[in-house]
Amino acid sequence: MPELTKRIAVLGAGNMGAALIGGILKAGVTNREHLIATTKSLEHAEEVARRFSISVTAGRNREAVERSDVVIVAVKPSSVPPLLEEARDAFRADQILLSLAASLPIALIEALATRRMPIFRAMPNIPVVVEEGATAVAYNSVATAADRELVEGIFRSVGIVCFVEEDGMDAVTALSGSGPAYVYMVIEALIAGGLKMGLSREISTRLAEQTVLGAAKLVRETGLHPAILRDQVITPGGVTISAIHELERHGLRAMLISAVEPATVHARKKTRSLAQKQGLK
Repeated sequence: MPELTKRIAVLGAGNMGAALIGGILKAGVTNREHLIATTKSLEHAEEVARRFSISVTAGRNREAVERSDVVIVAVKPSSVPPLLEEARDAFRADQILLSLAASLPIALIEALATRRMPIFRAMPNIPVVVEEGATAVAYNSVATAADRELVEGIFRSVGIVCFVEEDGMDAVTALSGSGPAYVYMVIEALIAGGLKMGLSREISTRLAEQTVLGAAKLVRETGLHPAILRDQVITPGGVTISAIHELERHGLRAMLISAVEPATVHARKKTRSLAQKQGLK
């Protein structure tokens, strides 16, 4: 882990930005004196400052960039171009620029920053707010091994992180970025199944949420293929195989596989559209 001397600015302390602030502090990526943030409103700035005991301003993004070694851009994709244009004169070649707007390609961020500097494009998903996020990161040719280590440390503070080639980022958006929504639908359906069979909503919810959490944890901690773990639950002529037969008959696996494909295509179109609007091919 790098020493606690890096000055980090989080531009946009909304849900995702605030989650990173909490994770950075908890994991000791840097300390409170070296962490600053910006928000849109003074009221929200005061709220974030109270919550984390750090310096937070309403606006003043350029000033935050000037005071930092690592700049995390955590605003909506449509807000990234004006924000980078506002702060472009303050960027330095020795800074790290980390964008959470996964739909914006690195080439566009480079063009907007107008500096040859280490640039990272990340796709964290919403479970970062409970420190169980899945984040994929791509980076440009300027980024060094030390830069990657620092960025990895930031995202490890709120979950797991993996580095991918940039052309895989749209598939990442479709899989892990949108993936929580798919899982929420599974949990919702399991709860409904429990209700149909006479369980209370409270018990159905507790059992469904813990079942999904526990199953995922077992995959992660054993390193076994999900199919192997599934077969460990099945007994010949038992309850589970009857249920799995019904799921297969209705094409559950095929539907989930198919869901990722159009989501990837849509994400790819969105990425290209945003790049074209900024004059990139």
